[in-house]
Parts: sequence; C-alpha cells; structure tokens
Amino acid sequence: MAEESYDEDCDYLFKAVLIGDSAVGKSNLLSRFSRDEFRLDSKPTIGVDFAYRNVRVGDKTIKAQIWDTAGQERFRAITSSYYRGALGALLIYDITRRQTFQNIRKWLSELRDCSSSDTVVVLVGNKSDLRQSREVEEEEGKTLAELEGLYFLETSALENQNVEEAFLSMIGRIHEVLLHKIALDNKCNGGDGNIIPAGKEIVNIDEVTATRPLTTSFSNCCYK
Repeated sequence: MAEESYDEDCDYLFKAVLIGDSAVGKSNLLSRFSRDEFRLDSKPTIGVDFAYRNVRVGDKTIKAQIWDTAGQERFRAITSSYYRGALGALLIYDITRRQTFQNIRKWLSELRDCSSSDTVVVLVGNKSDLRQSREVEEEEGKTLAELEGLYFLETSALENQNVEEAFLSMIGRIHEVLLHKIALDNKCNGGDGNIIPAGKEIVNIDEVTATRPLTTSFSNCCYK
C-alpha cells in the first residue's frame, strides 16, 4: 500500500495484536488506549477490529496499528492469520476467570506458530479492579511470564490502571528490537552499527484504512 495513505508524521508503523479468550476485555483495553474510552456494554468482537495511536519513542514517532482479535473458537481460523507480520502482542486473560488463564499457553503456542520469534509479547491480567472476584493471583501471572520469557502486567481498563504501561512497554521494546536489527544490518554492510536510516519506514503493514490517531510521549515503562 502506498505510504501516502498514512500520516506523514510517523517514522515507523508497527503492527501488534491483542489475543485471548472472549470477554477478557481486549476491546476495552484497546479503546482505552486509543481513545481513552470504556464501554460497560462492550460486545464481543466479530472477526477482527483495529485502531491506531501515535506514540513518541525518543525522537521518533511510531504509529501503533493494534488489531483486536475475536476470542470465540469459530473465528480462530480468521484471527490467526492476523498474527503474521505482528511485531508485538498483548496476551490477555481475566483475573476473575481461571479458565482464561489456563488457556494462555494455547494462545501463546498459536501466536508463536504464526509469528516471528522476535515478536514482543506482554502477558496481561485484566480486570484488576474486580479484586473480590479474583481467581488468579498476581504471582501466578508473574511466574508464567518468567517461564515463557514474557513481560507481565495486571491492568484495569475500567479504572485505566496500567493500560498505557502495557501498550507502551510493548511498543518501546519493539523499537529496541528494530534498532538492534538495524545496527546488525549496518555492521553486516560495512557500517559502524550506529547509523539509523532517515525517513519514514513502514514495518509489517497490512492493507487497511487509517483512523485518526492520538499522540503521546513514551516514558519509562515496566520492562522485564
């Protein structure tokens, strides 16, 4: 797709996906991050949906293209195809429903089968505001993340707790991986490893129509 279809302000376009069981809060996490909205009457995603947001990382503007995938089994064949080309993923479970946590390894296996080994994955325990209904302890999430080499956070889309941190930690880490690859390429091509190419670069982009983005600044987040 031609670059002119996207805002000329961004330096990179990163694709990321939200995955996990139905009703774990994926859509509300995305709407909270992209539009600062939360809907109590949010309905299950049919197939896939997406939103954009511009994020400042250092002196670069990154357009994050976030895909919200359906958690229902009947959509799995459709949504798994959207993993391809994803540079990052939020792997989400509901802390009040243990089954959604037990299914995390299934989702992670599917993601790893369909995406690059460099894909940045953040494990997210959502609905931390429902403390009295908790079925999965925070320490369990941390332990699983350590075993699988993931980043980990608990979030609340309702209270807007750690939502920014979850997305920004993923985007920031993707940017680090990209810079590392650029440095290696420069060395292989006889450069000094410190040259960053000028101009806009689209990284793993899909043929979609952009929505109006918000812009924010990247700050230190919870890296593993």
